[in-house]
Amino acid sequence: MNRDQVKGVAQQVKGKVNEVVGKVTGNRTQQLKGDLQQATGTARKAFGDGKEKIRRMGR
Repeated sequence: MNRDQVKGVAQQVKGKVNEVVGKVTGNRTQQLKGDLQQATGTARKAFGDGKEKIRRMGR
């Protein structure tokens, strides 16, 4: 795993926590923030996956 993959997964987890806390507390802003963090994490992980695939092809 490369840094982008790790940071992407971490961002997804952080976003999920914010989303759940937002739902429990009724804080729509925090819930939306969590959704955005998850989307950002997914994109970053996908970028890292692509980098990893290119790195493996070069071997």
